[in-house]
Amino acid sequence: MSHHIDALVAAAEDEGTVSLDGLTVTHTDDGYRLETSDTTRDDLSKSALSDALADHDDYATNWYFWTNVVGESSPQRRAYLRWVEGADEHSVPERYDVLRDGIQCEWGQLLVTVTLDDHGERSYDLRHVDDADADTDELDSHHEPLAARQLATYDEKGRYRPLKTGANLAGGWVFPDLDARDLVETVETFYPASVPNWYREREGELDVEHWEDTIGRQTGMYSVIDTWNRGDGHEHVDWVAEACCDDSQCVKRREWQYDEETDLAVDGGDGAFPCREPCSLVIAASRKWTRLEGEETQTYEFELTPSEKEQIEDIVEAVADDRIDDIREADVYEGANRYRTRFLRAKLFDDDGNLCGVRTDDE
Repeated sequence: MSHHIDALVAAAEDEGTVSLDGLTVTHTDDGYRLETSDTTRDDLSKSALSDALADHDDYATNWYFWTNVVGESSPQRRAYLRWVEGADEHSVPERYDVLRDGIQCEWGQLLVTVTLDDHGERSYDLRHVDDADADTDELDSHHEPLAARQLATYDEKGRYRPLKTGANLAGGWVFPDLDARDLVETVETFYPASVPNWYREREGELDVEHWEDTIGRQTGMYSVIDTWNRGDGHEHVDWVAEACCDDSQCVKRREWQYDEETDLAVDGGDGAFPCREPCSLVIAASRKWTRLEGEETQTYEFELTPSEKEQIEDIVEAVADDRIDDIREADVYEGANRYRTRFLRAKLFDDDGNLCGVRTDDE
């Protein structure tokens, strides 16, 4: 008899009742009772129970995996792994049918695929979502969770990624055969604290620290940000959130607001896991914006054709949306095309880089 059935029978004998995902085995003075979603059998001997469980092997292997392999020592890990395969949403027979072909879910820019072998053992494939259809042998294979640290350090252009949850994770790699523990450790290496914060939110225990609270505890050179709050509304924080916290910039879902009573007008995004406070990148950028927004406005006069005005707007949009590299040199109808932009500079900028020859008055 399989070890998972032996373990299940022994647990029922010791504990009296074991129950999970539609399976219940009860030990009474009259023998054993077996219940699943589609059958009930009473007064079974130990050997008869073992035989009956062999006919419901999916239930038995499912119980063994969650009880003996994953266990209860880490509720966060257990909850995450059950979420990955939808264990709380589908019955064991339904889930096992799909698991044999693989169940996929996205976590930020990570794609997790969990599959089941003939013995009921799970295997996890982790890769970039953009490599969903790539053959494993086309990607660089890794097997140790700590390998994710290097993969998360630089974007596809080799630039350092200061924000680990930025939407610029490079692909081309795969962790093809992780076990349950190593899957969660690898995910956490890519996105630190994402699983614990997701779990705390799920349990109603996420401690959100809003803008006002975060800014109020800044010290040193960052304490200047507090001067940006001048009692005239919080539109500036909406600008910050729109600039930094959009789904195109960060894979977290922003849960922090202006303060506990005042929500921001900007949508928080659709990420699978929450952002509980303004991050260090937001704080650093806000320090710069605080100083810039403290400047007095000046009036400048430029003469532009309608097309030149629209082109400047196109350039700002392309830079803000990180589309510059997608605009080919031959795309001269694109306002942010390099040659069109160089032509605009040649025509409108003087030798000192002043637009239309108008100097910036920074007095």
